[in-house]
Amino acid sequence: MEAKIAQTIKELFDVETSVQLTRPEPEFGDYATNIALQLAGRLGKNPREVAEEIAAKLRETGEYADVSIAGPGFINFRVSDSILKTELEKMSEAGYGKSHAFDGKVVITEYSDPNPFKVLHAGHFYTSVIGDAISNLIEQAGGNVHRVNFGGDVGLHVAKTMWAIIRKLDGEHPEKLHDIPESERSEWMAACYVEGTNAYEEDEQAKIDITALNKKVYLIHSENDHESPLAQLYWTCREWSYDYFNAFYKRIGTSFEKYYPESETAPVGLATVLEQKEKGVYEESEGAIIFKGEPYGLHTRVFVNKEGLPTYEAKDVGLSIKKWEDYHFDESVIITGNDITEYMKVVLKSIEQFLPELAKRTLHMTHGNVKLAGGVKMSSRKGNFLRAVDVLEIAADENEKTQGNRDDAPVLGAIKYAFLKNRIGPDVIFDPHESVGLQGNSGPYLQYAHARAVSILGKVTNDYTNASTDSFDAGERSLLVKMTEYGDVINQATTQLAPHLVCTYLYELAQVFNRFYEKSHIVEDEREAIRARLVAGYATILKSGLSLLGIQAPDHM
Repeated sequence: MEAKIAQTIKELFDVETSVQLTRPEPEFGDYATNIALQLAGRLGKNPREVAEEIAAKLRETGEYADVSIAGPGFINFRVSDSILKTELEKMSEAGYGKSHAFDGKVVITEYSDPNPFKVLHAGHFYTSVIGDAISNLIEQAGGNVHRVNFGGDVGLHVAKTMWAIIRKLDGEHPEKLHDIPESERSEWMAACYVEGTNAYEEDEQAKIDITALNKKVYLIHSENDHESPLAQLYWTCREWSYDYFNAFYKRIGTSFEKYYPESETAPVGLATVLEQKEKGVYEESEGAIIFKGEPYGLHTRVFVNKEGLPTYEAKDVGLSIKKWEDYHFDESVIITGNDITEYMKVVLKSIEQFLPELAKRTLHMTHGNVKLAGGVKMSSRKGNFLRAVDVLEIAADENEKTQGNRDDAPVLGAIKYAFLKNRIGPDVIFDPHESVGLQGNSGPYLQYAHARAVSILGKVTNDYTNASTDSFDAGERSLLVKMTEYGDVINQATTQLAPHLVCTYLYELAQVFNRFYEKSHIVEDEREAIRARLVAGYATILKSGLSLLGIQAPDHM
């Protein structure tokens, strides 16, 4: 439609322009544009005069039921029933609403990023849901998406955990690990991390021992040691962590093509930093190697510490290079908490000095913390944090109280939608009671809306598959016009990487359907077939939208 209006303007004024359409309130029309206001200055005319000329030309096409002028020169359109009829026919085609914003592009999405030897917390759950939805949006838009995960299998947190593990086992005794039940392994390691962290902060000798152990863990990798007792302890517990991660990801319906452990990216990052130090990108400072960010309005960070070990910064340099070597991506989307916003700016700015294209193709998206309604901020360091599994259990408890079951479909639908309906960036307040409700803006509400539509179609007696009409009544028209917004919303959500726009639209669509259903009898009505086809299109859009959000659309609830 934008192209047709642009062509009309070309014919009228011999001006090339791009037309943007918006969706006004229904009482004003189906679409609106302020193009007349934009053109008035260029044409040396009054905006309303320009709008009248455009409107008159559009009325001649017969494609609009109404074209009106509002205010200083806004043009409102109401499309004809014949156009709506064509749109309804398109809704039965595969891929209706599909965007093409990423056609042919290779995109890496990196998210979740848990550290082995630590437990998954609510933030990992949140970023997994967000990352999956963003990946889905890019995929439907033609992108070749590679979902990857990055985590610290080396580093001080590993040494802290290993120090406590050795204490609990009375030494380096890998055979004693067999005594720990599989169901308790992740929590056991999490407790060890807390113990090691507290000791590191409070006991000077423990700090010295943990620092030494940190170097030994790096040696396990550099020497490819799988035989020593310490190495056996390390590799076994590392495997436990990945098994635990995979089990959780499977439960919530996501998966990753590749894990990038820091043990693989650290050597690449270290070598790169040392090489680029000789070229002046990094420099020595008090025995460490740093990047000075102040000339770029940033801050200075250490990339290699005084012990000669790569820091998180160098590991991220190595990760960027590894991802580039593996995928030669058009875009790399990294989704993390907003606590590392300034950190990543420094890392990417340093990479920009020697691999500018790689830095340019990297997008860092950040989000806030997940908090329970009325809750306090928690931390994995202190051990009083909200675990990922806690979120599942809390929502399941609430669903059991209100709906009488603990089924994963509505529980996951509740949690995912509660996470996704908010704009990415600020903290997310998770209200378990609100999230599982069948009323209001919730995942189960939309899942129920889909199930109800399927139920209605099951009662229809006429074949509605190819039902057609030359005119729609007010209720049918209102629903159909809202349904035609789907493609616009998906394209906007995709280009902005903003899943919350899909949530908002689906909720609004369900509300419009409810008003339609209240006033429009369907089963055994003289307009049963055409209305059933509308319901079928509505159900398809709901299912498609929920699928992009990673939420099941059950036929029965």
